[in-house]
Amino acid sequence: MRKVIVIQSYIILCPILLIFLPNISNAIDTITPTQAVRDGETTLVSSGERFELGFFSPGNSKNRYVGIWYKRITIQTVVWVANRDNPLTNSSGTLRIGDDGNLILTNTSAGNVVWSSNQSKADNPIAQLLDSGNLVIREENDENPENYLWQSFDYPTDTLLPDMKVGWNLRTGMNRILTSWKRDDDPATGDYSFRIDPHGFPEGFLWNRLDRQFRTGPWNGLTFSGIPQMKPNYIFNFNFTSNQEEVYYSFSLKNESLVSRLMVNHTGVIQRSTWLETNRAWNLLWYLPKDQCDNYRECGAYGICDINGSPMCKCVKGFEPKNPDNWYLRDGSGGCIRKSEFDCQNGSGFLRLRGMKLPDTSLSFADKSMTLKECEARCLKNCSCTAYANSDIPGGGTGCVIWTDDLMDLREFAEDGQDIYIRVAASELEEGGNSVSGSHSDKNKRVVVIVIVTVAVGVLLFGLSVCFIRKRKTMLSIWKGNTEERGTRNLS
Repeated sequence: MRKVIVIQSYIILCPILLIFLPNISNAIDTITPTQAVRDGETTLVSSGERFELGFFSPGNSKNRYVGIWYKRITIQTVVWVANRDNPLTNSSGTLRIGDDGNLILTNTSAGNVVWSSNQSKADNPIAQLLDSGNLVIREENDENPENYLWQSFDYPTDTLLPDMKVGWNLRTGMNRILTSWKRDDDPATGDYSFRIDPHGFPEGFLWNRLDRQFRTGPWNGLTFSGIPQMKPNYIFNFNFTSNQEEVYYSFSLKNESLVSRLMVNHTGVIQRSTWLETNRAWNLLWYLPKDQCDNYRECGAYGICDINGSPMCKCVKGFEPKNPDNWYLRDGSGGCIRKSEFDCQNGSGFLRLRGMKLPDTSLSFADKSMTLKECEARCLKNCSCTAYANSDIPGGGTGCVIWTDDLMDLREFAEDGQDIYIRVAASELEEGGNSVSGSHSDKNKRVVVIVIVTVAVGVLLFGLSVCFIRKRKTMLSIWKGNTEERGTRNLS
């Protein structure tokens, strides 16, 4: 009887095991040259089940792509695509390691290679999907990240993940760029890209093909000067590295259980989003460009953009609109020109502007070892110097940035921002002091003027009151004296 029960149990369990065993075998994070990822059959899943690699079709598209997406998020969110510009039109795709050690995507029905990692040959290569979302090719017995033969993090699509870099490896000449999808349902290379400009004092730019759309401003030790909302907080660590070997931006999460990403969408917007499991939705933390003042060179050279101003563009003190007609028609793109040139040797000084987005630093010079005083002295010795500022703001400000060209893409913030010292003719300092029309310093001056006027009026009123009281007392005394005199006369 027991044998019958055991046999019956075995018969019942076998089909169940056969159902689940393929899923168990498919939950691997690594393939060797003898294995493959086949469309509709297998995927790679990272060891902690954070990311998955496989074939997918975006939206209503019937094209097939190899991509990486979040494993546990209910809304399929693709963070990397291999064959973004060369889709498969059927489900016959296979991803495997070729004879030369490269990852290759083949269309088995046509027998052609659709995509390849194009790296040098390895002895015992394996491809592994890491919990970071990075797909790597490495030697089987070498897990050192510095020895990876190839990694998807070096070839991003539209998304920046934690510990991923956007920017330059100056040793190899590799430039990691975030590039938007063409449409929501088409991961082909789109029109918009975010990249780091390593020239001068490095900063980031959002491009629309060949046109610059938005500038982050340089890194000031805490954040990009043009993105004050990206300050360090309890969720993120932000990093900007600039040295002889690398220039890049990256971020990490203080709580690794959180899910967050930075992406450039197909409409040309940089988005910072975090997944909320309670709502099962992406929560948008911030986005850029946010307003008209985020548009690159909105107010031209020496023009300051103030989103709360009317008009929005204004010239630095000592400058005037280059094209007055356009300026008063609310087109400030022509910028401003000096009212009078300064005498380089002894006829110039500096206006201190507060709460600013530092101007374009592509042609600037930076020295992090200099003090602000040394920075000013160096600027004064250079007749081409147009402005200077601290390169870093922590600790009250350190380092030096010097501009030797027209100042472009200035913006005034209601809060945060940095100080910059702009070179002007000495006559401008004599006439108006250390200020800019409509700037923070002018606002402070207006407050001082109001206080002085209020005090002066108060003193005047007090003085008049005292005079009135004294005069009244005098008149009463005279009246009293006259009354007594008349009374004496009447008695006599």
